[in-house]
Amino acid sequence: MPSVPGISSRLAAVRARIDAAATAAGRAPHDVRLLLATKTQDAATVLEAVGAAAGLADRTGDPRPVLVGENRVQELVAKAPDLAALVAQDRLEVHMIGHLQRNKANQLLATASCLETVDSPDLARALSARCARDGRELAVMVQVNVSGEASKSGVAPDAAAALAADVATLPGLRLTGFMTIGARSEDDAVVRAGFARLRQVRDAVVASGAPGTADARELSMGMTGDLELAVAEGATIVRVGTAVFGERPAPAAPAGSAGSAGAPGA
Repeated sequence: MPSVPGISSRLAAVRARIDAAATAAGRAPHDVRLLLATKTQDAATVLEAVGAAAGLADRTGDPRPVLVGENRVQELVAKAPDLAALVAQDRLEVHMIGHLQRNKANQLLATASCLETVDSPDLARALSARCARDGRELAVMVQVNVSGEASKSGVAPDAAAALAADVATLPGLRLTGFMTIGARSEDDAVVRAGFARLRQVRDAVVASGAPGTADARELSMGMTGDLELAVAEGATIVRVGTAVFGERPAPAAPAGSAGSAGAPGA
């Protein structure tokens, strides 16, 4: 795959959007991190984007590692050798932002430091068992389906607190927050209400005093088309792919299919 033209300028424009949205919401721009959603991008393009993001962070005095997120375990595994040096130097943090099948847990643990899409007790326990076996810790977020759309993964908002409390007690897992994909709607009020609902879930869990939940403050929400709404409602991580890398080729849909409602990072 050839290099994507203008990655540095595209990335700077996205960062400017985030900063402007944070300022408009009375928040510090530093409080909102950009995660590069690198689905379908080859390792060379990912490294180019990571380098551009690191340079931008250096200029603004942000010492934290660059965040990247993959939707598929296969892509995590394929790109891991090229990203390993940056991960080892604490310059890069790799998240899984797509749905994870339990039989892929070992591959995930070998390639990512955070899973943003825990949506069931069974998945959480499978990950905990493998972490305990390997003597390691995995950061996790609970994925919440705030829109109720059948095409989206995630636990229902009313069940999210119970799942979070369960996950937070499991050995080898560290609950860091909550993730959602915004509603597929042209109505900004509908999309924003979903993000507000996730913030309310987070706030209730943190305030509950349940063991292991005090630091579950991350809100991973907002993508290319709705990041301003997410930042206004408290997003701490926005997952952006299209605005940095350009439009992805549309996959061929099966006959009779209505298509996808959107990837976890776009």
